[in-house]
Amino acid sequence: MSAKQTFTLWPTGAGGLPDLLPTGKIAAQVRRAAYAAAPWLLPLALFALWSLGAAQGWIAPQVLPAPAQVWEVLRDLAVSGELWTHVAASLQRVLVGFAVGAVLGLVLGAAMGLSRRAEAYLLPSFNALVQIPVLGWLPFVLLLVGIGEPLKYILIAKAAMVPVALNTLQGFRQTPASLREVGRVYGFSQRQQVLEIVLPHAVPTLFTGLRLGFTKAWLSLVVVELVASSEGLGFLIVYGRQLFQLDQVMAAVIVVGAIGFAIDRVLDVAERRMARARSTR
Repeated sequence: MSAKQTFTLWPTGAGGLPDLLPTGKIAAQVRRAAYAAAPWLLPLALFALWSLGAAQGWIAPQVLPAPAQVWEVLRDLAVSGELWTHVAASLQRVLVGFAVGAVLGLVLGAAMGLSRRAEAYLLPSFNALVQIPVLGWLPFVLLLVGIGEPLKYILIAKAAMVPVALNTLQGFRQTPASLREVGRVYGFSQRQQVLEIVLPHAVPTLFTGLRLGFTKAWLSLVVVELVASSEGLGFLIVYGRQLFQLDQVMAAVIVVGAIGFAIDRVLDVAERRMARARSTR
């Protein structure tokens, strides 16, 4: 019996004899279980409502197919290999576009964060241009590079660059002036101050910008594939809509949401581990 474990007396029915229960440990386990189950309550409720509505005929199957029908289509796409072809095409586009946009965002944000003059020259124009949505850039980029893969890479890179650049600027500017003063006292050069003081302090904000940038890139990928593509998850949604196959549309939407959620969880875990590693130093 652990010395830290607490017990309480609960009366039993027949003999009225008390029963010893480790309430402290049980309460902690219940709280952890409730915390882990809470995010799934709304999705399960929506799924139950969807199933009930399909079974009761509240909405026509042509508008909202039953879950079993969507699952069957999803299984057929996976077995035939068509689903993996579209997933591979979408992942390649988003990874290439995100990598380009992230590098440009880091360079641009670092330049504005380290130089007030660069910020004065670039930030007003940057803030004006980022207000234009991805679809607003589509006709212009289409005239420049055509309807091929470069079009998708450019638009995805633009979407990813914006949050990365803004968070990089914020991260570089949020370093306390006292820390930089300490660096000057110790005779640090500008390069040493950036690498040993500014950059380590900005890492959490930089990682947040990268995470937001990937989210924007993934959303822009689907938008671009809806408009100009012959393969990919966005194309699968458009193709199903054109054929009035709403079960295929729902299956593709579920895959898009599942992949986006999985990638976001991976980035969240990486961010938490990085934060714990920095806190233990």
